[in-house]
Amino acid sequence: MKKMKKVVCFGLISAMMLSAFAGCGKKDSASEVIIIGGTGPLTGGAAVYGNAAKRGAEIAVEEINALGDIQFELKYEDDTHDAEKAVNAYNALKDWGVQISLGSVTSSPCVATSAETFADRIFALTPSASATDVTADKDNMFQMCFSDPNQGSASAQYISDKKLGTKVAIIYKNDDVYSTGIYDTFMNKAKELGIDVVSTTTFTTDSQTDFSVQLNDAKNAGADLVFLPMYYEAAALILAQAKSMSYAPKFFGVDGMDGILTLEGFDTSLAEGVMLLTPFSADASDEKTVNFVKKYNEKFGETPNQFAADAYDCVYAIYQACKNGKVTASMSAEDICDIMIAQFTTMKFDGLTGNGMTWGANGEVTKSPKGMVIENGVYVGLD
Repeated sequence: MKKMKKVVCFGLISAMMLSAFAGCGKKDSASEVIIIGGTGPLTGGAAVYGNAAKRGAEIAVEEINALGDIQFELKYEDDTHDAEKAVNAYNALKDWGVQISLGSVTSSPCVATSAETFADRIFALTPSASATDVTADKDNMFQMCFSDPNQGSASAQYISDKKLGTKVAIIYKNDDVYSTGIYDTFMNKAKELGIDVVSTTTFTTDSQTDFSVQLNDAKNAGADLVFLPMYYEAAALILAQAKSMSYAPKFFGVDGMDGILTLEGFDTSLAEGVMLLTPFSADASDEKTVNFVKKYNEKFGETPNQFAADAYDCVYAIYQACKNGKVTASMSAEDICDIMIAQFTTMKFDGLTGNGMTWGANGEVTKSPKGMVIENGVYVGLD
């Protein structure tokens, strides 16, 4: 009996030791993976942006991991386009062990989370949060998208160069940092270029259901082009209400308009002829774009928008910087942050949304926008 007890005891000890070794092996394997996390609106009215970014990043991670050298693990948390929820989502990612951040998808949440990543010394590269407050006074916060000032001035320059309108009206959202930031720089550039802005009206989150006052003001002023620096939800209503009052100017938007064609219940014919500046065209014929669009469509059953492409580029830019800087998963987030800052302020990157991209010390990207117009429910290049 005593002998049997000894055998059982020895067996239990052996099993415990094997279990411990197995656990150690699992931890070592996990430590070889660099942890990347981001927040975005995966539910709610702005979910088209967050899900597109998440999906684009997922494809990039799958491709990079298949190469067999640096390995990434990606996780996105839902922030519903709310700054407070974004901070909570970021804290969940930090508890998970995030080493590199994709920031937040939209501007207001990213202003909040960028303050957290700055305090924690975690490098962050947002695909699409374009407000200048996102990167202001934060040496570790970078953008893949155009900043609001660049979008505003580039839009004014494009409208002027292409002679798209003789009298311009502007409708913008005055309680949104994205919309107001673009508006401010558009106006500055418009004055410089001599663009005749005949109507300027605003709206807020609480009033973005009825645009009759704004549209009538533009119509009565004789505006033949209406500039819409806003996200697509409000723009969709403006297009519908303009048609109902038989007002048919040209409409020119910014990157937040990308997604309007996939808005549930939206009549895409209303967007016929709408123009916008975007760094990505899904109908481009280069091999990189063709492969991405094909893979995205096969995986998710839809055509990728600019937000998906920007997030895809974010992960590949991070991969390039990690390889060049010899980043390993065993490094602390702070050490990785220092390496990434050094790499991003000196390297050039070729991606879906631009070739020869560079970043300044202020985190802003330099790349060229493309003029697009919606025709028969798809984006077509203007240039």
